[in-house]
Amino acid sequence: MDHATHDHQHHEHQGHQGHHQAAGTSWSMAARATLHCLTGCAIGEILGLVIGTAAGLHNAATVVISIVLAFVFGYALTMRGVLRAGVPLGQAVRVALAADTVSIAVMELIDNTVMVGVPGAMDAGLSDWLFWASLVLSLALAFVLTTPVNRWMIGRGKGHAVVHAHH
Repeated sequence: MDHATHDHQHHEHQGHQGHHQAAGTSWSMAARATLHCLTGCAIGEILGLVIGTAAGLHNAATVVISIVLAFVFGYALTMRGVLRAGVPLGQAVRVALAADTVSIAVMELIDNTVMVGVPGAMDAGLSDWLFWASLVLSLALAFVLTTPVNRWMIGRGKGHAVVHAHH
């Protein structure tokens, strides 16, 4: 049996086990999925915050730009791998949406809450240590708090489990 067939059968099997599977999903797998998602989120988040801060935009506009770019880059990174596996574009978009939407949404909620919640972080300039320290803290917390979410989803055949069927 080839690797792709094995992965597909494994994921079908996971879906039938329902709530019992989360315990069998490794923290390592969840952390890798979260790190993958965090990479796209971080690129978009950092770019959005830098653009908004450099342009002197209002905090709300900066957060919106960051969120939009986090989703764009998060989905793009997932689609890149899925497209390389020969999946047609329309299906690759659906896979990326299924794999990353919840993870990115949770990360964005956490990291933007931290950035807005740290006094002065959103008003700090790009050369200010407070801006960068707050951003690092926000992304680290997003990783830590999103990993259990991804573990739960993968254990139910959702989230990044959808992507693994195409590798």
